[in-house]
Amino acid sequence: MDINGKIYVAGHRGLVGSAIVRSLERKGYSNIIGRTHRELDLLNQAAVQAFFEEEKPEYVVLAAAKVGGINANNTMPADFAYENMQIQCNVIKCAHDHKVKKLLFLGSSCIYPRLAPQPIPEDALLTGPLETTNEAYAIAKISGLEMCKFFKRQYGDDFISCMPTNLYGPFDNYDLQNSHVLPAMIRKFHEAKVNHAETVTLWGTGSPLREFLYVDDMADACVFLLENYSGEQHVNIGTGKEVTIKELAELVKNAVGFEGEIVWDTSMPDGTPRKLNDVSKLHSLGFTHKVELPEGIQMAYQWFLENQEISRGL
Repeated sequence: MDINGKIYVAGHRGLVGSAIVRSLERKGYSNIIGRTHRELDLLNQAAVQAFFEEEKPEYVVLAAAKVGGINANNTMPADFAYENMQIQCNVIKCAHDHKVKKLLFLGSSCIYPRLAPQPIPEDALLTGPLETTNEAYAIAKISGLEMCKFFKRQYGDDFISCMPTNLYGPFDNYDLQNSHVLPAMIRKFHEAKVNHAETVTLWGTGSPLREFLYVDDMADACVFLLENYSGEQHVNIGTGKEVTIKELAELVKNAVGFEGEIVWDTSMPDGTPRKLNDVSKLHSLGFTHKVELPEGIQMAYQWFLENQEISRGL
């Protein structure tokens, strides 16, 4: 189906939202709206209602969220639970009240059980305990995708959900305290290179396996689902390929050109041992990723070099 009407991308300036805006524009969609946090506080129910009444969006992509890495999730669980649930409740309910034609909710593969079968199929959801270091965020995201399912079931709303794997690329968060592993590595290796450091210290053992998807591939998948999918079950988005954190570190080290040694701080947590999305459902629908990891890391590092002033504040 074609998307005819005004498209509201919540979180349009973030890693995910900005990529979805770029993808929509590449497909020729121009009627795209967004609001910064200063312009619209999605935690404020009355403000969200007023926005929907004024703008009357016909399509909604819910990419706004409070996000962070292991340290942020571990130290601020109440904030991650409350803020994400509040954002979701406000936007999804307003989308229903204002008869939005279609809503896409973005979750995260961390919603799956810590020891889920690998690769992780969509039906592994709610089959076991979550990873404790991101439990609050995962529970909030689970509530969002279940809410979409329930609005579809009770009211027939065309609300769908997708579960992207670990993302990276333009407008990522490079703050060393709150960022995810790949952008943190890019910044650490870059600063070590600039400062002629002999070593770079990374968290954990380097043994966990992770899947990484270039954010513009994720965005293209989201637009594809908006145009082609209306099922009740959420859809995994990823590459179906994985690397160890040690292998990732070597890829980033080489892309940056750091010539020193890597030191692993094994007193810090590893997180989930393995997390690979089963993307056979997405492939069967007709979509596959384009950017492979070595190329994507080079592109991400180039963006970081060209945008250091803003990247440090993201």
